[in-house]
Amino acid sequence: MTGSQKLYGGSSINENRLKKLFKNMVDIYSPSGKEDELTAFLWEYIAGCGLAVQRQNVDENRSNLLISSGRGEPDTLFLGHIDTVPAFDIEDYGFAERDGICYGLGTADMKSGCAALLEAFLTAAMLDCLPDNILLALVVGEEEVGDGTQRLLSEYSFKHALVAEPTDMKPCLDHYGYVEMNLRTFGYRRHAAMSNKETNAIRAMLRFLLHLEESVEQSEPKTVLNIRDLYSSESGFAVPDRCAASVDLHIPPDTDVTSYVDGLKVFVENQIKQSGISSHEIDFPTICGGYRIHENDIIPGMLKTVYDEFGMYWAPISFKSHSDANLLHNAGCRPCILGPGQLAKAHTNDESVIFDQVRRAAEVYFQLISEMNSENNYPH
Repeated sequence: MTGSQKLYGGSSINENRLKKLFKNMVDIYSPSGKEDELTAFLWEYIAGCGLAVQRQNVDENRSNLLISSGRGEPDTLFLGHIDTVPAFDIEDYGFAERDGICYGLGTADMKSGCAALLEAFLTAAMLDCLPDNILLALVVGEEEVGDGTQRLLSEYSFKHALVAEPTDMKPCLDHYGYVEMNLRTFGYRRHAAMSNKETNAIRAMLRFLLHLEESVEQSEPKTVLNIRDLYSSESGFAVPDRCAASVDLHIPPDTDVTSYVDGLKVFVENQIKQSGISSHEIDFPTICGGYRIHENDIIPGMLKTVYDEFGMYWAPISFKSHSDANLLHNAGCRPCILGPGQLAKAHTNDESVIFDQVRRAAEVYFQLISEMNSENNYPH
């Protein structure tokens, strides 16, 4: 059987089944570290559909779900993460639909992508066109430290991957690098009336952050800077003696991340030493380089064929956030990112995705799987 067969009217995928799965996934709260309820639901759903699924323990309470044909050694990965950021309102995070738009925590990032991947795999299995060398991994922990994907890579090695992060269904062949910087400044606690800008830890931090922002805007126009957190000691009616800031820097794919961090350290030292604070500390919890893959690589090449078949416009873009794709690339894999939803909608209190795009994602994933099933097109 081939991917050209249509099981449900004009489509190979079952739209009603897809929407029901998507709704159920969104209605189950699954922030990073608390994915167990959603994992249990998905395990029962996948096994009940007759797909081969296994748990891969990440810690004593959490596990990844690995779905395949049940045969062969996988060298190609389809990846989605089932965790979300914490809810803005724990009483109101679930699924709602208005005018074809689906709202709720995780709708864009990335339960829509996970639901579409599952529907594509299920359809491929029903049509007996699920290749033996591909694996679908639904992992935990992406929004925090990526421990789900790290655990996956401890047992498996992949040549190619498709990651269903929200890209508005625009293929991403370029991926930004990411540097997470924590900085702490220490001043002198004094009576509030004795404050001066040389010894105030907050003012020293603010001056540094403004200089950093100005430097990035002038010399790194493609870098995305985010001042994520800024807080100090509760000093009362006194000069605060400490201040801490966390900064995200998303750097263009071709940037050498090691040299970039070295330059950032020098910049910090030069700026901080001009103040009168007593000391400072700096660390980089996450340092991850970006990458580019070629348009003629295996998955992009097949995706372009699928786009042509669907009459979709092929216009690759860059993925500007950090994702598990960085971890895959560091492990020798060549990941392409493609998923429903917009990154701008992720992590917001009105997160949403257009359901027609979720349906189209499932169709594209299924057709890609069908292309991979042809030995002439996809050398194992």
